[in-house]
Amino acid sequence: MLKKVKLTGRIVTPSDPDYEQARINNNLSIAKFPSKIVFCQNAKDVVNALRWVREKNEPFRIRSGRHSYENYSLVNEGVVIDVSDMNHISINVADMTARIEAGADLGKVYRELWESGMTIPAGTESSVGVVGLTLGGGIGMLSRQFGLTCDNLLEIEMVGASGHLGAELLKANNHLNSDLFWASCGGGGGNFGIVTALTFKLHAISDVSIFSITWGWEDFEVAFDAWQKWAPYTDERLTSQLELKSKEVGEIVAQGEFVGSAHELKKLLRPLRKTGSPTSVWIKEVPYIKAVRFFDVPSGNVPALRKRSGSFIEKPFPHAAIRRMKAFLANAPNRNAEIWQQSLRGAVSQVAPNRSAYFYRNALIAQEYLTTWEKPQEENQNIQWIEDLRRALSPYTAGDYVNFPDHYIKDWPSAYYGRNFRRLREVKTKYDPFNVFHFPQSIPPVRKWI
Repeated sequence: MLKKVKLTGRIVTPSDPDYEQARINNNLSIAKFPSKIVFCQNAKDVVNALRWVREKNEPFRIRSGRHSYENYSLVNEGVVIDVSDMNHISINVADMTARIEAGADLGKVYRELWESGMTIPAGTESSVGVVGLTLGGGIGMLSRQFGLTCDNLLEIEMVGASGHLGAELLKANNHLNSDLFWASCGGGGGNFGIVTALTFKLHAISDVSIFSITWGWEDFEVAFDAWQKWAPYTDERLTSQLELKSKEVGEIVAQGEFVGSAHELKKLLRPLRKTGSPTSVWIKEVPYIKAVRFFDVPSGNVPALRKRSGSFIEKPFPHAAIRRMKAFLANAPNRNAEIWQQSLRGAVSQVAPNRSAYFYRNALIAQEYLTTWEKPQEENQNIQWIEDLRRALSPYTAGDYVNFPDHYIKDWPSAYYGRNFRRLREVKTKYDPFNVFHFPQSIPPVRKWI
């Protein structure tokens, strides 16, 4: 018989003055009210929390960076097991590796690694948790040179469910529990256990070059077409993004990061610089940490009423698809609505789709549909705009990035995981046969799937 366990760590309940701050995630449009939030201080607290919720048969969710777009890391009248207080980073300069606890956000990761002249390829918003980003794949401004965040993962430490009521510490890498490691490289957060730490290989970094090119609304079609035919195919040291803003804002903005000199970058940018009539063009060579700050969008780090979804582009958009995007942005629900795209290929495509759980290796571009609003009564209009946009572009796109979850996607197993979903279910069945770790759109074990 299992010994009765107690919750340990920093525990916040609805009667505590800091409960409101503790319960809020980045997306304010989906409110949830947990009965307890357990801020774990170490792996033992995580083990105790998992054993406690299993013993009590309490619903629970796992949380780190609070950036789950659909708030899958929150639960009503249940327990949130939060690892954000566990954020220590240990750097081995000689081996060029770092062990990063699961609560560290990207801002902290970038700053501390930079002090040793190193980094990992990861995302742009500083408050995003490194663990959730990594488990879904991880795209950012170094993807085309160094691959996805998960491609640089060496080992994962996790608390998994054992037996009927237990919890156990696990390690997974290419040699130990290799199937779990495979699933953790793109299989999404919260499916197999509670990650407590990640070990990465690091890359030396010093100065980089960044650019920004802005066009007016009249150049929408030519600017997008030029970028999509250039960005996935240019020098692999150059990763870029494109923001297609609402007609009310009236801007198309291409930006990117090049691991090389400004002189080289200027040559590489010639196809864009000569497209249409840019209203602004600049190129700068800066210390890498300044590039990190440049791409960190403050609004993405602040909780707001928001909705996001996404897809992948595997073939260049024909003019009909470009015109559809333009029409939607001309009729956006507010000025903050936009379509964001990031170039892929390069190192991302050098890994076969079945070598990790991240399936969309051959995509040219990842794209995100996003909007925020101010008043609760504006919610339906904004969500409907996102869903109509996703459906209108679906003949030209593939799937969706699991880190851009959308609960309106009906065939989400195929959308997020493609042909890797069957193997992910097998891993789930092996490591979590009782489906302890479940939430809307979580991977089910084989015997539980209907």
